[in-house]
Amino acid sequence: MTRVAPLGGTTVQDHVALAEIELCGELIIAASAAGEDRLSLESIDEVLRVAEERTACG
Repeated sequence: MTRVAPLGGTTVQDHVALAEIELCGELIIAASAAGEDRLSLESIDEVLRVAEERTACG
């Protein structure tokens, strides 16, 4: 017997996964716009707003 998910209103959202997907997208955009072959660690930190997180957790 094959079970099929019911239609409508049963979507489960994983907010952590969605945030990670958004950050990956931002990294891809930054990498495609970069003039060099790779993003520097500083550029990656800037895209991911690492300094802002460190300040907020402070």
